[in-house]
Amino acid sequence: MPELPEVETIRSRLAPGLTGKKLERVEIFDSRLTRPEPPELVAAALEGERVADVRRRGKYLIFVFESGRHLLVHLRMTGNVLHPASGGREDDPHVRAVVRLDDGSDVAYRDVRRFGTWDLLEPGDLDAYFAARRLGVEPLGRSFTAASLGRSLAGRKAPVKAALLDQRAAAGVGNIYADEALWYARVNPLRPAGELSEEDVAALREGVRKALRLGIKRQGATLRDYRGADGRPGSMQNEFRAYGREGEPCERCGTPIAKTRVAGRGTWYCPTCQPRD
Repeated sequence: MPELPEVETIRSRLAPGLTGKKLERVEIFDSRLTRPEPPELVAAALEGERVADVRRRGKYLIFVFESGRHLLVHLRMTGNVLHPASGGREDDPHVRAVVRLDDGSDVAYRDVRRFGTWDLLEPGDLDAYFAARRLGVEPLGRSFTAASLGRSLAGRKAPVKAALLDQRAAAGVGNIYADEALWYARVNPLRPAGELSEEDVAALREGVRKALRLGIKRQGATLRDYRGADGRPGSMQNEFRAYGREGEPCERCGTPIAKTRVAGRGTWYCPTCQPRD
């Protein structure tokens, strides 16, 4: 957490309020947020920038400035961007940065576990940044086809869930939506990615898109810390078919949902609907 639906929910709420606004004052309270760059230097560089757009790539929030610079915010496990935000470091010890806009409102970055990152890129550096991280295609875009997914999985011996998590097959899919996508596709998470049939790959492509679209419609999943940019929780957790439902009946066949581990992550699936062989 957060994954593509949560980040997209935050982006869609931030964009109308931030586009066209100038960053009047930037305070970064946590040196881990911008390392290895000193936070005071990043804050100084951001002051005076004007937001041209708010975008998303995979799990990254991208603040596009009129200068051509980009601020990439990766929320990791517990990051949130809140606007309009009330209070700051004194009121909430988990607020790591506050940005005052030229309309007098504040944007707060909150992160309980402090794993999130801010990277300020100079004009022209964005493509190289993402290329170095080997991000796959956007799974809700036109280029995410069964053929493109099949090429990403071809020859891979790793479990298919692990292949989904490494971001090369589909940017933005994480632990929750991988489990949900595999349930929809009736594909066992432990099957070697390179051994899926064309029919399996086509079903998985549809499963990924269905899970992500539902997550966006439900404004993300709030299991503990996640909130949208307006501070409201999401409701996707009420729609889970596999994730976190160990021992509960599968909604298709009634078999109790089982739990295993893939790539070090808790993984939930239906032993009947998602057979290993």
